[in-house]
Amino acid sequence: MTRTPTGFRLSAATGTHRGDRLYQQDQVEILTHARFSNCLLAMVADGMGGKSGGRKAADQVLLTGQQLFERFVPNEEKPEDFLQQIVSEAHLMIRLTALSAEEEPHSTVAAFLIGADRRCHWIHSGDSRIYQFRGPNMIKRTLDHSYVQKLVDEGQISEEEAATHPQSNLLTGCLGTVQEPSFTQAVIEDLQAGDTLMSCSDGLWHYFTPSELGTVLHSLPPREAAELLISKARQRARGGGDNLSLAIVQVQALS
Repeated sequence: MTRTPTGFRLSAATGTHRGDRLYQQDQVEILTHARFSNCLLAMVADGMGGKSGGRKAADQVLLTGQQLFERFVPNEEKPEDFLQQIVSEAHLMIRLTALSAEEEPHSTVAAFLIGADRRCHWIHSGDSRIYQFRGPNMIKRTLDHSYVQKLVDEGQISEEEAATHPQSNLLTGCLGTVQEPSFTQAVIEDLQAGDTLMSCSDGLWHYFTPSELGTVLHSLPPREAAELLISKARQRARGGGDNLSLAIVQVQALS
């Protein structure tokens, strides 16, 4: 049976801050499709690898996503295949950059695609996250490809202990490594009015509980929510904050 989705609008905003680092290596972007209405791609990439290597890696993730999205045809291509292609091609280009520049660039990726049918597909590699909130309540989030997430999964530490673990920056998967990148995909079958999606780097989510994030994202429009979250993260970092970036998309009913 063919589903006829009700009308909706998407309200979106991005935010980024260098934090207390010397260089900005995060990249974030929200794209709308030039030919297909209500088709949106959001991407966050957290680059790693020295002064310029990390930024080059993050740039490559966004450039790859932009180029593939321009050619993407929603009714003819599977969203999950499209997102996987972003990961595989960005990984290859980052590896080629490493060979030519004698650097070791790496990048996370957290990307989601929303279609006119109100489905949302997402993919991530590394410790940049994607959250789905319904009202102020978290419905689901990605699980980091990291050493501390592995400890949480094995029951060795709690989520609260993971937030302050001294090895919280050790990743078990990202783009640009020698081995093929680990990635995880998921799909939200039916976005509803009042849902909010957010991609963000660890420089942001590290400072908030899901309840805090949900309250802010439910209470404020995307632009104001992004500004408040960045401001509060900077306060809580107390002069030791990482680069941070976020992309927020709210689903709103047509009035």
